[in-house]
Amino acid sequence: MVWHPPRVASSVDELTTGATDRVEITPDDGKSGSRYWTLCIDDQRYFLKTVSYESDWLMRVTGDLDHRTWKIWTKGLMEHAPAAIDHTVVGMALEGTGTSATLGQLMRDVGDHLVPEGDEPLTAEEHAGFIDAMADLSATFWGWDDAIGLKPLEDRPRFFAPDNIAAELASGDVPGPIAAADAGWTRLPERAPGVARVTAEIHRDPGPITRALRTTPPTFLHGDWKAGNLGRHPDGRTILLDWAYPGSGPACWDLTWYLSLNAARLPESKDDVIERFRGALESRGIDTRDWWDTQLDLSLLDMTACMGWEKALGSDEELAWWVDRVERAAPRVPELASLL
Repeated sequence: MVWHPPRVASSVDELTTGATDRVEITPDDGKSGSRYWTLCIDDQRYFLKTVSYESDWLMRVTGDLDHRTWKIWTKGLMEHAPAAIDHTVVGMALEGTGTSATLGQLMRDVGDHLVPEGDEPLTAEEHAGFIDAMADLSATFWGWDDAIGLKPLEDRPRFFAPDNIAAELASGDVPGPIAAADAGWTRLPERAPGVARVTAEIHRDPGPITRALRTTPPTFLHGDWKAGNLGRHPDGRTILLDWAYPGSGPACWDLTWYLSLNAARLPESKDDVIERFRGALESRGIDTRDWWDTQLDLSLLDMTACMGWEKALGSDEELAWWVDRVERAAPRVPELASLL
């Protein structure tokens, strides 16, 4: 009889009953402090991830005190993803309580179909499939509001805010991305002083931009459409891993995260990606005429507050694109318009 992992287990041991060939690995893209293993159960290959607030700096800077991935799994949200998306998860277990609780996630091993690590551009087919799947997820949950306590929209632009990462900078082992964020925020005022003032104000008070975003349609956000979480099955389905930052928010948030974190790997211009995503939404019956420009502009502002440090460390061309979009978008928020 074939063994089926429990969808919800009482422990990681129960979740991995009968496992053999268990090997701990350290993926290059696994920068958070989580732990990872490959293993075999009943001749099937699996991938195990364990994560806790105490060990994972990303959980700490994103304020994930109660394992939001566990919430969306036990509430069935991941199972309602469209058929074109494979989250690969077969079961989870939550051990302990409070900030010491450890979440185990057992996933089918799809490593052969993931986007290779590095900075090589995505293929046009991969990229088109990812944007189409993103639109499919957004359309499936169109109008979705959070009633289970996921990631608040006002927290998203503050992931890497200087005061939010201060505790990590003071730790004995500063994560690489945190050190880079600190260096980037330090450099931004000299490279783009107006943008630096705008991002600092959003960090200080995300209320005005959040209220403006909430006048546009919400959906369910996966929250981390980076290449390291993506893959493509031979049948065309998109593999979407690491549902760690879920919540209700604008579809353009997922889009702008994709634009920002995958900038070096895009096979077409960012403006073309934007139009591709809008077209994919409209092909699914989403009328974008009344809200698109507003939501896109505000999401780009929000994303610059989140990831502007990375742009300050990058090329002149990449920074210039974001500066231009901030300058176009800031007038939509009166509290920001005078800062440029």
